[in-house]
Amino acid sequence: MNDLLAPLLTAEGRALLDEVRGTDPARELAVATRLRREHPAELVSAALGQARLRQRAVAKFGAEDAQRMFFTPNGVEQSTRASVAAYRARRFRELGVTSVADLCCGIGGDAVALARAGIRVLAVDRDPLTAAVARANAEALGLDALIEVREADVTEVDVSAYDAVFVDPARRGGRGRIFDPEAYSPPLSWAVRTALRAPHAALKVAPGIPHEAVPEAAEAEWISDGGDVKEAVLWFGTEPGLVRATLLPGPRTLRSRGLPDPAVRPVGRFLYEPDGAVIRAHLVAEAADELDGGLVDETIAYVTADELRPTPYAAAYEITDRLPFNVKKLKALLREREVGILTVKKRGSAVEPEELRKKVKPQGPHAATVFLTRVAGAPTMLIGRPAETPQEPS
Repeated sequence: MNDLLAPLLTAEGRALLDEVRGTDPARELAVATRLRREHPAELVSAALGQARLRQRAVAKFGAEDAQRMFFTPNGVEQSTRASVAAYRARRFRELGVTSVADLCCGIGGDAVALARAGIRVLAVDRDPLTAAVARANAEALGLDALIEVREADVTEVDVSAYDAVFVDPARRGGRGRIFDPEAYSPPLSWAVRTALRAPHAALKVAPGIPHEAVPEAAEAEWISDGGDVKEAVLWFGTEPGLVRATLLPGPRTLRSRGLPDPAVRPVGRFLYEPDGAVIRAHLVAEAADELDGGLVDETIAYVTADELRPTPYAAAYEITDRLPFNVKKLKALLREREVGILTVKKRGSAVEPEELRKKVKPQGPHAATVFLTRVAGAPTMLIGRPAETPQEPS
């Protein structure tokens, strides 16, 4: 057991973790000074450090789990959000999978979700501390009967006894994020070869992966949660060539139908901003087809239509004004309408929203949204407000 983790797993360490839970960062020094009178300084520092990590982890794991789990700084940063991991685990379960080899398991977030879906998991990571933390998390959440943690190089692990493989390669290096899939650790090509040998597999990749890098044998799925794109997953043993965008919570899934790019049309009464997963999956055409809409510009992922239709795949806005880009005119319009709450969105514009907000100095009780974009190639400002979409039929 790693020296940084072992003391926290003792009775004294666990009691200390309970005592420092929720410590205000501004009071850390005073709390540390008091606790060091009764506990070793190293243990106090470790407990306070773990308390900070647990507070950061609440956003991904929820308060109940985060306060019981153990984390490393990289583990908090790189682990899968619990809602996304649970969705993926359900997909595995629906495929009839009962056992998964979780390669590059990190602190065990995905292993936990898989085990909670009733799936037996072999969780593998080559870093001693990370593997130790994953093991401690399985025990802390009462899932150690379903999760076996192994400290090993994933490229040397025999996964033939498992129904499925899940690979989450490291996509960060000493200089930050890694964008070349072959620079992942392990490389995407190795992960694909491993996936093709299993009945089912899922490979977690960066949302920005080029579509041309997706193997022909894979289904590609882009996932967003609460409107934020979280990841892309390459599935094997499902529907080769399918592209889908999945929005959480829900889930709501938009599937590719091979539609051509939507036509460019004049700006209508409504503007739709597709979810990021829809855009990343190149499914704007499918979303536009559902809305009977077209594009405001052939290079811009804004959909316009005359009719307001319910859709989970895009946010709808009612457009009140269309102006050529002109800061003075915008400032005058906002002043006339007493707009003090201004949301600025941009796509296809070099202007920074905060820069524009400073120039127009919004004041007043009303709210508006301005879109900085191109319409038929011309820099344009579209002003509007969120539209209340009709309820979808149940």
